[in-house]
Amino acid sequence: MANFALILSEGVAEPASFGVITATVWVSIAMAIFILILLWKKVPAMIAGMLDNKIAEISKQLNEAEALRLDAESLKAEYEAKLTHAAKEADEMRARADAEAEALVAKAKADATALIARRKQMAEDRIAAAEAGALAEVRTAAAKAATEAAAKLIADKHDAAADKALVDQAIAGVVKG
Repeated sequence: MANFALILSEGVAEPASFGVITATVWVSIAMAIFILILLWKKVPAMIAGMLDNKIAEISKQLNEAEALRLDAESLKAEYEAKLTHAAKEADEMRARADAEAEALVAKAKADATALIARRKQMAEDRIAAAEAGALAEVRTAAAKAATEAAAKLIADKHDAAADKALVDQAIAGVVKG
């Protein structure tokens, strides 16, 4: 065990090629060659070009998105204006409809009042006509009854001599006059 501890304390010898080139040197040389090949093939320029193209594409998309946002905002403002105008028109239409309804109600009330007044007048005229007709009938009946009563009284109280005296008196009144 003492030999093992001695080997560990001294370190482990690294394998080497050509006497001095170790694995670390080979990796460093391979990396340098790889980087030189990448530079010779212009890979960083290609990567930068691809990144520039991607940046240009993203920038174009951002510009298109900004244009779309501006269009959307203008459309929103336009439709908000249209909505405001439509609401204003609706309020005006509602006000006109209310005014028309009030006018129609007032006209209907006036027409109903006029119709009631006409019908009342017609009824009063009919009643007056019926009263006049009834009064005329009553007068006619009264005149007829009076005439019949007078004729009966005259027939009962007057005879031919009384009639002759009345006729003579009427003639004398006509001749004098």
